[in-house]
Amino acid sequence: MSVTIDLNGKTALVTGASSGLGRHFAGVLARAGARVALAARRADALADTRAAIESAGGSAVAVAMDVTDPDSVRAGVAEAATALGRIDILVNNAGVTVTRSFLDMEEEEWDRVVDTNLTGCARVARAVARRMRDDGTGGAIVNIASILGLRVAGQLSSYIASKGGLVQLTQAMALELARHNIRVNALCPGYLETELNADFFATDAGRTLVKRIPQRRLGRLDELDVPLLLLCSDAGSYMTGSMLTVDGGHMVSSL
Repeated sequence: MSVTIDLNGKTALVTGASSGLGRHFAGVLARAGARVALAARRADALADTRAAIESAGGSAVAVAMDVTDPDSVRAGVAEAATALGRIDILVNNAGVTVTRSFLDMEEEEWDRVVDTNLTGCARVARAVARRMRDDGTGGAIVNIASILGLRVAGQLSSYIASKGGLVQLTQAMALELARHNIRVNALCPGYLETELNADFFATDAGRTLVKRIPQRRLGRLDELDVPLLLLCSDAGSYMTGSMLTVDGGHMVSSL
């Protein structure tokens, strides 16, 4: 997929950048010209992501950040802002999940998911938005939610609650931060094909789920590239408080 949105001169912080969506998003922003701060709990886990970006001619720095730890977030955001000069874009991607029935879920499991996916995102966004406000530069915040923040599925109550909360948080932030020229939107992916879920989608249950998607297929990571760049760039300058779904029509499928 060809992407022409230019982020030269822009800086970005991506949380959960050591693997999965976070690593992919960091690469997308770097290829568009942004200088990227990669954040994860262990800075050494970011070595491959940073090397891949730099080998492709991009610019990246690695910072240690545990989004469940307020001190770690403050230190990580400060380090990223110092290294980059400022933060223009935040991609709030760090997240975890637990697959378990609501009745069997342990309180510690619930807390870990909600504290990472919802409270952690709020914590990072607050730290970054304060800098955007104080610098007077404004910026763009993209919260990585999910179609499961808008609909439900079984065995994922903590994840669904956290992503549903993130959707509402996105809109509340957009309302309050617009006066500071800070746009806040949510990207809500549907089911994507990755190495981690390949085995499941080869099962009868996985194939049945895919049949419920109107396009009758899983999404690809690169199909998130342009939606992400739209929300991060001036191409989306009149968008704030939006929930952008990329799901093959799953959200409009029949119940």
